[in-house]
Amino acid sequence: MAWVVKQSAKMEIERRDEPWLNDDMKTRYREIFLPRYATSLGALMPICHDVQHRYGWISPQAMEEIATFLEVEPSDVLDTVTFYEEFHTEPTGKHIIGVCQSMTCEACGHQAILDHVRNKLGIEPHETTKDGRFTLLAMECLGSCDTAPCALVNERRHDNLTIEGVDRIIDDLSRA
Repeated sequence: MAWVVKQSAKMEIERRDEPWLNDDMKTRYREIFLPRYATSLGALMPICHDVQHRYGWISPQAMEEIATFLEVEPSDVLDTVTFYEEFHTEPTGKHIIGVCQSMTCEACGHQAILDHVRNKLGIEPHETTKDGRFTLLAMECLGSCDTAPCALVNERRHDNLTIEGVDRIIDDLSRA
């Protein structure tokens, strides 16, 4: 694998007028998160989780706002957000389907399920359908090796998956 270097120093960040971290959020962070940690950097993960849960993703502007709030470098926020698979740096679909690709799930047939979802939705892992309804992820271990293969769908784990089972899940979500 080769690293692809982006010219980030020259990148323009798309901005919106409304801040991603509003005053209520900052007050809550000051009262709840910051007192728990010896340094402000310790609050980075819980704040990123909160922003992600609120918006579904963490935009570059939000990363800058988090860095300013915590008085850390924006690169610290970017490094954290891009290191962990659970954080999204682009908008996601209404429904997120993450198929586990751990060694155990691989041995139990995750690839057939992943391929089936790819074909059914017409997208590759880490893409979103054109209608914005589904995002497909290929995820690392979900911690359910005894019930492999499994997937995380809208933050709910589905175990002992079959192609028929994943079809039911997608069909049910399509009707929702």
